[in-house]
Amino acid sequence: MVSVLIIGGGICGCSLLYELSRYQVSALLLEKENDICVGTTKANSAIIHAGYDPLPNTKMAKYNVEGNAMIEKLCKKLDVPYKQVGSLVIALGELQEQNLHKLYNQGLKNGVPDIQLLSGEEALILEPNLNPDVTAALYAPSAAIVSPWNLGIAMAETAVKNGEKVELNTKVLSIEKSDNHFIVQTNKGTIEAQFVVNAAGIFADEVNDMVDEHKFTITPSKGEYYLLDKNQGGLVSHIIFQCPDHNGKGVLVAPTVDGNLIVGPNAVPSQNDDVSTTSLGQEFVKRMAVKSVPSINFRESIRNFAGLRALTEEEDFIVGESKTQKGFFNIAGMKSPGLSSAPAISLDVIEMLQKSGLELIEKDDFIDTREILRFKHLNDEERTSAIKQNPLYGAIVCRCETITEGEIVDALHREIVPSSIDGIKRRCSSGMGRCQGGFCGARVQQIIARELNIPLAEVPLDRKGMGIITGVTKGGVLDV
Repeated sequence: MVSVLIIGGGICGCSLLYELSRYQVSALLLEKENDICVGTTKANSAIIHAGYDPLPNTKMAKYNVEGNAMIEKLCKKLDVPYKQVGSLVIALGELQEQNLHKLYNQGLKNGVPDIQLLSGEEALILEPNLNPDVTAALYAPSAAIVSPWNLGIAMAETAVKNGEKVELNTKVLSIEKSDNHFIVQTNKGTIEAQFVVNAAGIFADEVNDMVDEHKFTITPSKGEYYLLDKNQGGLVSHIIFQCPDHNGKGVLVAPTVDGNLIVGPNAVPSQNDDVSTTSLGQEFVKRMAVKSVPSINFRESIRNFAGLRALTEEEDFIVGESKTQKGFFNIAGMKSPGLSSAPAISLDVIEMLQKSGLELIEKDDFIDTREILRFKHLNDEERTSAIKQNPLYGAIVCRCETITEGEIVDALHREIVPSSIDGIKRRCSSGMGRCQGGFCGARVQQIIARELNIPLAEVPLDRKGMGIITGVTKGGVLDV
């Protein structure tokens, strides 16, 4: 029997697994896909929000501000790309300026550090490429950008180093309460657990209803994005938000930790896990974005994608223990600022678990650091040394991002093994550049097949079933 079973390998599940790995407990994370962080965690704005947007005295407000304060230190320890760049919410006219004052006051109540209201002229000094009609802005220096999937993967890998477990391709089919524990049926067999934490993202309502009374319904909301080439990455140096309205926080324009520019999202109700992009959605994002930064060159777009938010009837996050099924916890309704809040939510849930009966004894040998070799960031001397130690660091596979075969092989032998081309992409950034894997994708596929000793045709693009080739002839020619 495991102490804590976590259902869902997104940012919240991975964060909780990491924090639990500090203690002498047995924790197991189940993910139905072939990798962690393949849902909302891999397709969002990659923003660590400052915390002025949530209404005061809500879970969102508490967790957002607390999480923001934790993430920089966490990223430094786990070697995750992170930059504190600050954010600007811009106003175009008197009516929107009133909204800025509301956000400013909310920020003060929520404890957001160092926020200030700027004039239009002051905003343009910080960001010369803003719409010249900007009349005011709310500046929050604590806002940041991050690699969200890298953060989730880093926490989960470190948790496994500390003795916890992650099971991929494992779907929960039913949950039954039996005396003082739970019996969980999966497609791979039965698991017994003292506590169960539901962090299943857009499927959290289905998991909840397996064991508890129906409390909430998740309606996925799709948001579409543009990712622009690095020649657009310097267009702004802060996260640029528009004044929020009833539709949400509006379309943002922001740099990424890899030097690109991200633009989006819109907000459209979706069905299940539909993450298709549409011409209408893309045109809306483009039309709204140029109201903030008119000079964006959308011809430099290298990728369009969509992600899903888990909206519920509640305005707030749903975090806590069931009132009727002791030992069953929900972390649900993780819309924005879910990424920013995840570390703080994890600490709170661990306190709840302890109050519910989980014994927590800290480990003496807890590992809380991780170091990743990124060849392109090394100086000449360091590169020479790395190649001497492992000649594979001298073989460039991804030319756009300068990713070596050594880095790809390293990723394939870490604690949670990726089995897809995009799984390597999330860990190494191969295929993240201008050609989006057009040159390196086939080579990455070959390396995966070689290192994992599996047929080439069994290496998918991303999730299981997303095949690229159907087989290989005897002569080695691919059958596409």
